[in-house]
This record gives sequence, C-alpha cells and structure tokens, in this order.
Amino acid sequence: MAQDDFYKKILDNNKIWSETKLAEDPEYFHKLASVQKPPLLWIGCSDSRVPSNELIGAVPGEVFVHRNIANMVIHSDMNMLSVLDYAVNVLKVRHVLVCGHYGCGGVKAAMGNDSIGIIDNWIRHIKDTYRLNHQYLDSIIDEKQRFDAFVELNVKEQVTDLAKTSIVQNAWEKGQELYLHGWVYGLDSGIVKDLGVNFSSNEELAKVDRLNFLL
Repeated sequence: MAQDDFYKKILDNNKIWSETKLAEDPEYFHKLASVQKPPLLWIGCSDSRVPSNELIGAVPGEVFVHRNIANMVIHSDMNMLSVLDYAVNVLKVRHVLVCGHYGCGGVKAAMGNDSIGIIDNWIRHIKDTYRLNHQYLDSIIDEKQRFDAFVELNVKEQVTDLAKTSIVQNAWEKGQELYLHGWVYGLDSGIVKDLGVNFSSNEELAKVDRLNFLL
C-alpha cells in the first residue's frame, strides 16, 4: 500500500528529529530512557492545538500527560484514575495541573442541545456544571463571554473533583507534597491563565468531601 505524503513526512520528521538530538548530545536517548521522574501530571484536552510540553517550555521527561475531551476528571473513568494513581504513587509528581482552553469544542457542545454521538454521554458531566451555575452563566449576555466563563468554570470543577479523589486525599493523608492547579490556555494568544483554584491538603476540602483513612 502506498504511503500518503503526510504519513511519509512524519516518518521522515522523526528521523530528522532523532538525528538532531543525537548531534546535540550522543547520550540524549540513553539518558531519557534510563529514568522517568516528571514533576508534573498534565490533565488536558485532546485538542490538537494545545501542545502541553511545548507551551510551557518543558522537555521530554518533565510532563506526564493524560488527555481527554474537555479535560475531564470523572471519578468512574478508570483510564484517568490509573494515570493519576501511577503519577502520584509511583512517579511521585509534585504538581497536578488541569488545563482547559478557550474555544473548547466539548464545552461548546455542552452549552447546546445537538446530538453529536457517543460524546453526548461524556459531556453530560459538563452540563452538570452548567446546571449548578446556570444563574451566573445565563446572566452573561455576550455569548463568547458566557462561553469563556463556562470553560473556566469547567476547569475549576475538574480541579475540585481531582481533590476529592481517594488517590489525592490518601497522598495528602500520608504527608506527600502534592499541589493541584487549574489553568486555561488561550488558543489565539498562546498564554495560559492561572484561575487561582489550588489545593494542597485535605483541610481545603468541604467537610462532606473529606475521606477518613483507616490506619
């Protein structure tokens, strides 16, 4: 089967990239393969326009990444939970960052009623955030401003849900240093906005959300 131009290009690009790295440092890949100790777990959107490593100037080995539609933290999502558990309990990351982005298609879909497909079930979780904040969101007349506000609220909700997980709370209970953050990335600016939603201990959670662990 003949290769199309794009597929051939990415294979060629890989060779060029590898050769460039080896020219800079003959031991580059040997050192990279020997250990993985990233300080950060990035939970982001699957959107192809949000390059997690590149936009924060991180090199390979510095960011452990989980991505899904609309950067969701869903407590029944075993994929996300497995990544989180490995990052926190094995890799011992110090920071977990939920990064959304303005113009997110998943969040936009949750604002409407059109059926898209199986994603309809996924974005029900985002619709719950709208329902809980509908008075504030409905008070924003400008549609783009309302959309941007909803993107930010969704990130804040996911960071809070992250703090509620047993994985994160158990790490805090054991005295592990772990910080949770929420950002939104601007596609049209390349700049991230720190939403100021941060957690670093169980005491910052509402009492009803705190777990008691048996010693």
